[in-house]
Amino acid sequence: MEVECIPFKETGYFSQLICDYLDQKKELSSFYNRFPLPGNFDGQIKEKASNYPKANRSVLVSSLKGQYKSIATSKATQNNIDALTEERTFTVVTGHQLNLFTGPLYFLYKIVSTINLAKKLNREHPKNHFVPIYWMATEDHDLDEINYFNLHGKKVLWNKKASGAVGRLSTEGLEDVFKIFAAELGNLGLTDDLKELFKKAYLGHETLTEATRYLANALFGEQGLVIVDGDDKDLKRLLVPYAKKDILDHAPFEKISETIDALANVSADYNIQVNPREINYFYLKDGLRERIVGKKEKYQVVNTQIQFSREELLQELDAYPERFSPNVVARPLYQEVILPNLCYIGGGGELAYWLELKSYFDEVGVTFPMLMLRNSALLISEKQSEKVEKMGLKVSHLFMKQHSLINKKIRDISNIDIDFSPQKKLLEEQFLHLYELAGLTDKSFLGAVKAQEVKQKKGLDALEKRLLRAQKRKLKDHVVRLTDLQNELFPNRSLQERQLNFSEIYLEKGEDLIPLLLDALDPFETQFNILKA
Repeated sequence: MEVECIPFKETGYFSQLICDYLDQKKELSSFYNRFPLPGNFDGQIKEKASNYPKANRSVLVSSLKGQYKSIATSKATQNNIDALTEERTFTVVTGHQLNLFTGPLYFLYKIVSTINLAKKLNREHPKNHFVPIYWMATEDHDLDEINYFNLHGKKVLWNKKASGAVGRLSTEGLEDVFKIFAAELGNLGLTDDLKELFKKAYLGHETLTEATRYLANALFGEQGLVIVDGDDKDLKRLLVPYAKKDILDHAPFEKISETIDALANVSADYNIQVNPREINYFYLKDGLRERIVGKKEKYQVVNTQIQFSREELLQELDAYPERFSPNVVARPLYQEVILPNLCYIGGGGELAYWLELKSYFDEVGVTFPMLMLRNSALLISEKQSEKVEKMGLKVSHLFMKQHSLINKKIRDISNIDIDFSPQKKLLEEQFLHLYELAGLTDKSFLGAVKAQEVKQKKGLDALEKRLLRAQKRKLKDHVVRLTDLQNELFPNRSLQERQLNFSEIYLEKGEDLIPLLLDALDPFETQFNILKA
């Protein structure tokens, strides 16, 4: 597989904050711990080892063994779970929602980045051991974000009404989704493999958590991936002291609010990803996940009649920690409390909210992980590569906005020069003489000259645009071929990885797909990957 890279900032699809972070802009250095360079992991290992309690390892391994009890586990994954009991073992983590059949393609890129990072660290730090972790977002409650995936430009939708944590949802009703999926796949090539994978995952398990665990394990278990479900009573017991500080003292609200203000002072172009609440926990039961809010002398679960006094809330938290669910602000802390983690691998939006959290981690004495942007990639087939070459383009040109790309191509291939810059320059030279003349008379004439220059320049602009439109009509076939190719590679005018499901690529690559990605993607690569195969 041939790999070409372009800077993230040149793609037009990544925020200013993330581009500045990748450039290690000095003004951002206080918002993270260490930049994820190979030479920085020694310091991160020492820091995490100094404040990760040994007792947490025992709880973690016990919970993982319980979670894996009913699933076929590869030798590599089992060895990694066992290794977590040892103080020399650390993790690198990515997290993702329980998207139906993995959702968008970048689900694979996240996990591949994590696996490859663990492999590189194992080679470079032989005295330690590193385990790749996929953290399932089982407690999310926004079903509309995860209940579909795209296939051949169509949305395969699980039309289900439900509430509460998505991981606890029954897979009932996914039989209908399978029928739609199977019909769209047809019966050629590798379709049977995909159908069987979907059936075993979703029709062979009772909850969305179980189905997603099976699916991720089937795809990546041989690579030693360990899958964590945070919706676990024993793991949440480790979070109780931090949950109390959040609910009673509002520590994250104050610290993160200060950080958001500080980020805004660095640049007005930074978009704030998440805002903290005074209480960053939900109350969780089957079919229910609602925010906890302070109300006078009580704590209320919104949209319910459930309320607690301070003493009752503390009793509930101690007795039933599994009923308290961290939100997007508190979840990263939960993850870092229970795992001996060194690095979080995520997308641009995720890293943007992690950059809001460091001062809160410092406040509660938990090591802030290194933050690594996951690999991003555009997969281009041999046939598509040939089209790009025949059109006299570079793949990087296809990242342009479509109207700009068309204009560029028409200007390049037109036998008429559509650039009126020489005419504008000549016009400016002619008006210089008029300005000299105007200087010899009154100011009203000077104003008239300026107005005439603006008018004539606008006229040239209008003629240039009209000529360009005329050439587009004349060269319509070129325009159609170009837009068709860009629409193939950038469906819905978005990045391929954010739209396509892995199944479309699997139909071409089969079981070679994941090995190809593992071979091609380097987690330390800080540019966008173009993969030609």
